[in-house]
Amino acid sequence: MTRLRGFMTTLRERSPLTMQGLIVVLIAVLALQRFGYGRMDLVVFALAVCALAIVSFSTIIVLLGGLILRNQLMHQLEMRDLLQRPTRVQVEAGYPNETGFTLKTMPWLPLIGVSWELIYPDAIDTRNLLSADEQEWEEQIRPLRRCRSTRIIRRFTVRDVLGFSRFSWRFTQQGELLALPAAGHIKALPLLRSLTSEDGIPDPGGNPEGDRMEIRPYVVGDSVRDIMWKAYARNRHLNVRLPERSVFHSNRTLAYLLSSPEDEAAAAVARVAVESGALGDDWLFAADGSEGATATRSDALERIAQSRALDGPLPYGLDAFLQQHAGQGSLHCIVFASANSAPWLPLLRATTTRFRVRFSVVLATDGFQDDQPLPLLHKVLFRKLRRTGGVSADGASRRQLSTLLTQLGQLVESTLVVDRHSGQTYSGQLKPLRDA
Repeated sequence: MTRLRGFMTTLRERSPLTMQGLIVVLIAVLALQRFGYGRMDLVVFALAVCALAIVSFSTIIVLLGGLILRNQLMHQLEMRDLLQRPTRVQVEAGYPNETGFTLKTMPWLPLIGVSWELIYPDAIDTRNLLSADEQEWEEQIRPLRRCRSTRIIRRFTVRDVLGFSRFSWRFTQQGELLALPAAGHIKALPLLRSLTSEDGIPDPGGNPEGDRMEIRPYVVGDSVRDIMWKAYARNRHLNVRLPERSVFHSNRTLAYLLSSPEDEAAAAVARVAVESGALGDDWLFAADGSEGATATRSDALERIAQSRALDGPLPYGLDAFLQQHAGQGSLHCIVFASANSAPWLPLLRATTTRFRVRFSVVLATDGFQDDQPLPLLHKVLFRKLRRTGGVSADGASRRQLSTLLTQLGQLVESTLVVDRHSGQTYSGQLKPLRDA
C-alpha cells in the first residue's frame, strides 16, 4: 500500500491534467468521434473543439507559468548560496508561525493560481498568505508535532482557475527547521531531585569516596596500606580501615527522553522540565536520536525536537547514555516516556537489571479515555478536534495505564504521570498532586 500510494502521488505530480481535465478531454474526444464526425453534428463538433482548445490553452499556460516559477526559485536559491545566508526556522508546534519564505506573484500570467506546502518534515499545515502590497506570497506554517530537520522539501503546484490542468514539482531547500513540542496546559512540574555520590547519608550501594571510617577484618586482596598496624601490635588481629560508602541528596540529575509512536506529550513534559528548572541546577539530558548528553538548555531543546523519528524508528540509546555517565557514583536517572504506548518497556526492563542506577519514570499523556467504548454514532456526532494548540485529543486508557504503572513499579523507584491536556500531575497511584 505504501508503494502504491507513492506511485499514485508521483503520477499525480507528473501528469499535466487533473481528473476533471482528463474527464473533459475523454468526453470531448468521444463526442467528436461519435457525433461530430460520425453524424456530422456541427453543434457537438463546435463544442467538442472548444472544450479541447480550452484544455490545451490551460495546459500551456500552466506549464509556462510553472517553468518560469521554478527558474525563479532556482535563482533565489543561488542568490542565497552566494550571500551565504543559512536558513534557520525555529517554531512551536500547534501555533501559526511565519518562516520568512516569500514568492513573488505573477499577475502577467492570467487564469492560473500558485500554491505550495511542506511535505518534509511531515505533519505541517501550510498556508499561503498574500502580502499587504499584494506583490508577494508569504508562507505560514503550523506544525502538528515536533521535529528537527536539516532540509525542507516543498511541493509547488500551479493550476488553472477551471481546474483542468496542473504542474507540480518538489523543491528542496537546505536549512534547519526546529519545531518544539507544545507545552499545552503544563505550567510547572515538581522538583525532580536525584542522588549523587557525596558525603552524607551512609549507603552500602555508594562508591568509596567518604572519610576512612569503615573498619573490617583483613581479606586477601586488601592493600597493606589500609592495615591498622598499631591495633595489630596490640591484639594480633589484622584489620583494615576503608573509606565509607555514602550518598546524599543533591541537584545532580540524569534525564533521558524515550522515543515512541505517541510521544509528543512526553517531549512536551521534558521541555517544561528543562525550561522551568525542574531538573535542578546540575543536570545532564539526552534523548533517542542524538549522540551524547548536554547540560545547556538550548542543546537540550534541540535534542527533544530531534527525538521524533522522520525517516524511520530511532535506536534505543538509554544504555549508551548510562554506560557513559553511570560510573560517576550512585546516580538517579529520570526517564520521560509516553503513557499511550510502551514499546520501550522490555528494553527498559533489561536496562534496569544491567545498571546499578536508581530509576524514576515520568509518563505523559493527553487526557484519559474511558475504558468503555463509545457508540459509533456518538463518535461521529460528538467527535472532538484532533488537535487544539498542538495537543491531541486522544489520551491513554486508565486501565492500560494502571497496568503499565504496576509493571513499572516493579522496576523503578517512583513513577509520575503528567496530563498535558489539563496540566495536572498524578502520582504512581493516579492520585492528583497538590504541588503540580
